[in-house]
Amino acid sequence: MTKHEIISCERCRTRIECKANSFTKCQCSTVRLSLNETQFISERFDGCLCAHCLLELQQAYKNELTA
Repeated sequence: MTKHEIISCERCRTRIECKANSFTKCQCSTVRLSLNETQFISERFDGCLCAHCLLELQQAYKNELTA
């Protein structure tokens, strides 16, 4: 039995354990995003994303800057 809610990543649908009430223990907290990267992602998605998708979107933002 899990203590936290199991949800699907909004982008890839991978099942993740959301620990919003224990944010520092949540898998998404391993990805450090700048304010601009956070805004870039939040303009595209409303819900939770897995760490893998956050890293890919962070790279997509960086790629847009250099394009």
